[in-house]
Amino acid sequence: MRYFITLSYDGTCFHGWQIQPNGSSVQEELQRGLTLLLRHDTPITGAGRTDAGVHARMMVAHFDTDVVFDANQLVYKLNKLLRRDIAIQKIERVSDDMHARFSATKRTYYYYIHTCKSPFDRHYSCEIHYPLDFEKMNEAASILMEYEDFGAFCKSHADVKTTLCCVTEARWHQTSPTTWYFEITANRFLRNMVRAVVGTLIEVGRGRITLDDFRRVIEGKRRSDAGESMPGNALFLERIEY
Repeated sequence: MRYFITLSYDGTCFHGWQIQPNGSSVQEELQRGLTLLLRHDTPITGAGRTDAGVHARMMVAHFDTDVVFDANQLVYKLNKLLRRDIAIQKIERVSDDMHARFSATKRTYYYYIHTCKSPFDRHYSCEIHYPLDFEKMNEAASILMEYEDFGAFCKSHADVKTTLCCVTEARWHQTSPTTWYFEITANRFLRNMVRAVVGTLIEVGRGRITLDDFRRVIEGKRRSDAGESMPGNALFLERIEY
């Protein structure tokens, strides 16, 4: 029987979602907890892979088991067992052909920035010290929805079969005079894509590249032409849709 597990986590102390040979990961912690409670080896498959330091307000994973259990009790026991930086919201039975990764239709990320020094925002937002033209950045963001190949924003030498993605939402939102977040939704994301997109939009906002330059970056499909990869601590996997 297949189950979906919905969770959130603070990625600060993790080397990302995926199991690593020399570092702690969310997948490893969750897999260890399920294996202990279900009393059999319980591999889990996530909806995606967040990088080191990246957070998730919503991550979905699936696992298979023939063990009969009370879902609410398993949620409670997992939350007691797991580290404080991982929280389980629910576990639900799904059809056996449902897949946490391949059945997902949309994923949404938020990237947070603040433009004034703040001791409270520093852990989960990127501090920017120079003026930004957010209107121009939103014009550039809207250009993303005109393209499908985002090789320019993919980590160099990444092991991917295709760099095609369908972006359906891309916009900066202001939440206070000094705080903003970038929202982007797509059917899939490439490794490091959101942080590279944000870094390139920042270049537009600083007046370092024009909107035409931004188009040329996308069309050139070369990572070296795009902006720098922004810090991971300000990035959140916000929601996943099926």
